[in-house]
Amino acid sequence: MADIEKDESLDKPLDEMSEEELVEAAKRAGAEAAEAEIAEQAATDLIDLEARAVSAETKLEETQAALAEAQDRVLRIQADWENFRRRTAAERLDERSRATEKLVTNVLPVIDDLERAVEHARAAAGDDVARQLADGVDAIQAKLVDVLAREGAEQIDPAGEAFDPLAHQAVGREENADVYDETVAQVYQKGYRMGGKVIRPAMVTVAFGGPKRPAEDETPPEGAPAAEDETDK
Repeated sequence: MADIEKDESLDKPLDEMSEEELVEAAKRAGAEAAEAEIAEQAATDLIDLEARAVSAETKLEETQAALAEAQDRVLRIQADWENFRRRTAAERLDERSRATEKLVTNVLPVIDDLERAVEHARAAAGDDVARQLADGVDAIQAKLVDVLAREGAEQIDPAGEAFDPLAHQAVGREENADVYDETVAQVYQKGYRMGGKVIRPAMVTVAFGGPKRPAEDETPPEGAPAAEDETDK
């Protein structure tokens, strides 16, 4: 196959070129200039695209950072709201408990008076009318105690139990060798507790002179008083 002939007109000076060669040279120069301009524009576009890509990546990172910060704020707000809700609920419950406790404390002297009135009436009663009156007052007193129990007030009536300085107030001592030492002998005024808190200790007398009360896991000594059955109380 014959080699493609080299265009020798490219090496000729302009003044030696024919009109056709000048036209061809101009065409080639224009084509080369156009290719160079296209290549330059392509390079410029590529640089612009790269800059836009870098800018878009930076904006994406900034957006992701802002989103993470917003999510963190939402979580903090949710946590603060939950803590506020729990604290408010606890404060309302505490306020209700204090109000109930105050009401119960104010009612207790009335119950005490009713109990004393029943005891006095029964001790002095000489006819059926007086006994019926005492029974009626006793029923009213029992209803009041039941109402307080529904509000969470638990009565403390520790006769025959071990003396507990956290729930009992000793107002006297009685010598009695037939019961364990430090046993509640008599209850002059019943106590009350609410939610595990003693709102009024029981006023009691305490027996002394008897054997030492054994620990719960110890066997009572021979001749010691029998433990009181809770079902008999």
